[in-house]
Amino acid sequence: MTFRPTMLTAAAGAGLLLLTGCVANKPTGETHAALTVESSADACTVSAAEAPSGNVSFAVTNSSEQVTEFYLLAEDGLRIVGEVENIGPGISRDLVVQARPGNYFTVCKPGMIGEGVGKAAFTVTDSGHDFAADADLAAQVEAANVNYTAYVKDQVSQLVAGTEAFAAAYTAGDDDTARSLYAPTRVHWERVETIAESFGDLDPKLDLREADLEEGQEWTGWHAIEKDLWPEEAGADFQAYSAEKRQRLAASLVGDTQSLNTKVQDLEFTLAQQTNGAIGLLDEVATGKVTGEEEFWSHTDLWDFQANIDGAKVLYGGVRDILVAKDEKLAATLDREFGKLQALLDAQRVGEGFTRYTELTPAEIKSFSDQVNALGEPLNQLTAALVLR
Repeated sequence: MTFRPTMLTAAAGAGLLLLTGCVANKPTGETHAALTVESSADACTVSAAEAPSGNVSFAVTNSSEQVTEFYLLAEDGLRIVGEVENIGPGISRDLVVQARPGNYFTVCKPGMIGEGVGKAAFTVTDSGHDFAADADLAAQVEAANVNYTAYVKDQVSQLVAGTEAFAAAYTAGDDDTARSLYAPTRVHWERVETIAESFGDLDPKLDLREADLEEGQEWTGWHAIEKDLWPEEAGADFQAYSAEKRQRLAASLVGDTQSLNTKVQDLEFTLAQQTNGAIGLLDEVATGKVTGEEEFWSHTDLWDFQANIDGAKVLYGGVRDILVAKDEKLAATLDREFGKLQALLDAQRVGEGFTRYTELTPAEIKSFSDQVNALGEPLNQLTAALVLR
């Protein structure tokens, strides 16, 4: 966590539209594919696993007893390309996406919280559709803003569900389960960390490090619990928390996370806020994760590192088509440097996680630091390239 000026303004009434290069209701051009989706309690059945590029429509019907959502995700499984939400039981809603050739995923989310169900690969083949002919900068910017809003809401909803499971294990004294959930749950926080920093004291309540405590300040949040879960790293003088303190910390963590979820429902973004958000997430890596200071006891810094990069890549991916039209050379540089940094992270993967930070060699840490700097220089040019040119 790093304190910085607010990245965005939270504004009321930011109704979420159904678009990406994506439009609500009927498309302005020819629809190349019309698919159906059935969202049930435990499945997300799409009528076809591929479609030709261009305008693709999804008619989503909710056959479950909960309000549901449908997502088209990018190849990384994180960035939202198109989303339709608030589909009540027995109701149908349409999503029309201007889909470029590539690999995607479809997923439904009954109850509109958690990771969703029925996630499946979806392929868009090249139909020869001329995207340049119907590209409109204002529409692209609007789409990028809307889709990032949807992404933030999705990540925070998954953070809520994960935090509740983590807190339940922690208060029950099931430390092994709590430790196993710690890093995988925090990735949802780290992917949108710069957003949380805009909501006053929520960020320090949830993510303050012990080293940053001011005199007399109450310490709550993830890192206060982290210290208790890894007592062998906390030193011989550390005394394990009482059951009462565990209950208090867990209740605060869950309550503050739910408050964050409420606040992100009214977000709006500008293009500059998105690009500055990507820069801010990389700064989080440079000032905390690459130094090993963030996860002082669990040493799960590389999970956070990956999550910050995930968030920055999602932000960049949402505006990349706009950047290509304005500065193709900068886009190529960012593609290359993001790829190099991801390769370094991939080399440290262990199963579904990563090497503990204390197990990295000085040379490996230097490689990370150097590559963060190599990416930071062109990324810092992104806002000016998009907004001022």
